[in-house]
Amino acid sequence: MMQGYKNVERVKPSGLDLVDRLVGVQRVTKVTKGGRAFGFSAIVVVGDSNGVVGHGLGKSKDVASAIAKAIEDAKKNLVRIPILNGTLPHEQKGKFGGAKVFLKPASHGTGVISGGSVRHVLEAVGIKDVLSKSQGSSNPHNVVKATFNALLQLRSAAVIAKQRGISLDKVFNG
Repeated sequence: MMQGYKNVERVKPSGLDLVDRLVGVQRVTKVTKGGRAFGFSAIVVVGDSNGVVGHGLGKSKDVASAIAKAIEDAKKNLVRIPILNGTLPHEQKGKFGGAKVFLKPASHGTGVISGGSVRHVLEAVGIKDVLSKSQGSSNPHNVVKATFNALLQLRSAAVIAKQRGISLDKVFNG
């Protein structure tokens, strides 16, 4: 999922105080010759509420081990997201499958205005003020991946200045 993005900083889980959030658990059924075989898939978001976040998927015959597998998978996919004063540096759109997510920075005191799976991801990142809109599919797997798509495209002013080879003042003052 992280391939194809510039400026993605991978993070090791050691030494971080990670909090996991369960986004959803689905019961899946496989019809076999002997009847139906039930299993569970869980999607989890882990983050340190300070710009580091990851998501993972776990599948198992019981719910507890599916969640445990999802948490381990999420810890393997940790990335750092730029946060500016508790909000986003700029607005961004993300898309994955049929799910589309729009994220917009908000002024201090607004809170996290979002619904469903987007809220879990933004709270795990540590974003305090943001406006968002989720369109298209409401499938939690695709919404989480679309949110990550938008977050991974964010760039801070310092990164933009470094890429362009100019000072930080010139980024804002042209």
